[in-house]
Amino acid sequence: MKKMYAIGGVFSLLLGCALIVAAQQDKSKRPSPPAQAAWDLGGGKAVTIDYSSPRAKGRKIYGELVPFGQVWRTGANEATTLVTPVDLTIGGTPVPAGSYTIFTVPNKDKWALVISKKTGEWGTDYPGPANDLARVDMKVSALSAPAENFAISFEKAGAGANINIDWETTRASVAVAKK
Repeated sequence: MKKMYAIGGVFSLLLGCALIVAAQQDKSKRPSPPAQAAWDLGGGKAVTIDYSSPRAKGRKIYGELVPFGQVWRTGANEATTLVTPVDLTIGGTPVPAGSYTIFTVPNKDKWALVISKKTGEWGTDYPGPANDLARVDMKVSALSAPAENFAISFEKAGAGANINIDWETTRASVAVAKK
């Protein structure tokens, strides 16, 4: 009988551990859930940005949680990635087809988008300027209403689009086009 209880206890422990691991792997339950921005290029092709979307939760974001003048991972959790199946220009700078990690350098009136050739970093591990493909100026404007959730989006603009980064009361944007 003791053997039966021991086997039952071990089984219950293993099942509990498996459920905990499964719950931790469900990224949608994170405080900063995964999100994706996509620009449909037609013909089954799209430029995508995968990121995690933190929440403001009453915090002062820019200038405090996200310091001005420092490289920021641009989201939360894993590094934010840009994947393009075609050659692009971002802010007038050529970006060949491929996979990149993107970071930003926020400032009060001007941001820089950092396009890094190195991929696979955890979110805070900026690999340094030697790995930058480019640093592109971004325009900064005020949102009409505060954004609780950090968001990246593509917005159609002429023959191309704008990449918009919205959070708190700030929008940083840069033009993107097929080359």
